[in-house]
Amino acid sequence: MPDADLIRRYRAADATLTVLDVTGTPVAGEDVVVAQRRHRFHFGGTDFDLVDLANGELEGERLEVVERSASAFLDLFDFATLPFYWGRFEPVRGQPDTDRIRTAAQWLVDRGCLVKGHPLCWHTVTADWLLDLPVEEVIDVQLARIRRDVAEFAGLIDTWDVINEVVIMPVFDRGENGITRMAQRLGRVGIVQATFATARETNRGATLLLNDFDMSADYEHLIEECLEAGIRIDALGLQSHMHQGWWGVEKTEDVLDRFSRFGLPLHFTETTLVSGHLMPAEIVDLNDYQVTDWPSTPEGEARQAEEAETHYATLLSHPAVEAITWWGVPDGGWLNAPSGLLHADGSPKPAYDRLHGLIKGAWWLPPTTLRTDDAGRVRVVGFLGDYDVTSRGRSAAFVLDEPGTVEITARLGPAPA
Repeated sequence: MPDADLIRRYRAADATLTVLDVTGTPVAGEDVVVAQRRHRFHFGGTDFDLVDLANGELEGERLEVVERSASAFLDLFDFATLPFYWGRFEPVRGQPDTDRIRTAAQWLVDRGCLVKGHPLCWHTVTADWLLDLPVEEVIDVQLARIRRDVAEFAGLIDTWDVINEVVIMPVFDRGENGITRMAQRLGRVGIVQATFATARETNRGATLLLNDFDMSADYEHLIEECLEAGIRIDALGLQSHMHQGWWGVEKTEDVLDRFSRFGLPLHFTETTLVSGHLMPAEIVDLNDYQVTDWPSTPEGEARQAEEAETHYATLLSHPAVEAITWWGVPDGGWLNAPSGLLHADGSPKPAYDRLHGLIKGAWWLPPTTLRTDDAGRVRVVGFLGDYDVTSRGRSAAFVLDEPGTVEITARLGPAPA
């Protein structure tokens, strides 16, 4: 198990908090309640059924199941990824699904979530109508698509997986598509440069990610070439679908070491661990394994819980990691695999309970009563994030933003009328 001391070194602060009243006078010798509201670290997940729920498109038993899943999702995560797969978002040219996705994004934001869009450019699940266009027009409409969607959602979605799986993109041969032709024309660095530049000029305050499943040296070389070309990448997206078994601490640390050398934040954008039988090791493309019956088992669920806890702890032990997204929180999604934290009926698996015990337990400061000294000070030891301090109905917000020993001040607002 990773060293808990490392997690606290990189993720927690030992703060001296001075509490002032509305006049600026220290609140001395009084009980105050300190409570965490949000992690600085992005603990996230995906549940694309939330789009249907937010738009009021469900009823009956299905509505009950998704509501149960949504409640579990929001009780654990505050970072959500929404789908922008072009072939589903705009199956008919000029008719994007903007309104439904905007409704879902607003629904999540209203419930305290930061929202990321995934992806703006990808050769898979892309629009079929691109096949009818010459490559020059494909390039034009792809960049226009980025301008449109990044502008439409600015202020609501300001984090994007700009381009997905570039390493394989120009040599992809499992189906004709317009984006592979674009990648062949521009080259890997060229398509990254064009898509990032377009997204950047449209929303200069956005967080833009390069995302890939390929953890080989090929991805490292692509990143090197992009940085040498002057492309500004805000974070590196690393996929960790582990349907064939957990990577283990050694491999995970190797990935962390190899990709942290670029000095960029790391986002584990697509994490999965199965709670049933493992996919055969000889499968190269995970999409090649298609089964209709892939049950979750008690043994598999126990294994998934252990592996999930160690994986998350390993990632938090490395200072470069900023985010982890569990891909498909309920079962029944990608590959029909039992890779969710919830069963298909929305009930929690042991892995959900285990992560909840970390994210909202061991790595969380619940409402805690502390008594100020004569100078209005209390000691707050907590994980980085947003906090409230309350005294006699008056409250103030403060942030633990940096690890280590810090001094901060919070000024209470006026008492409620």
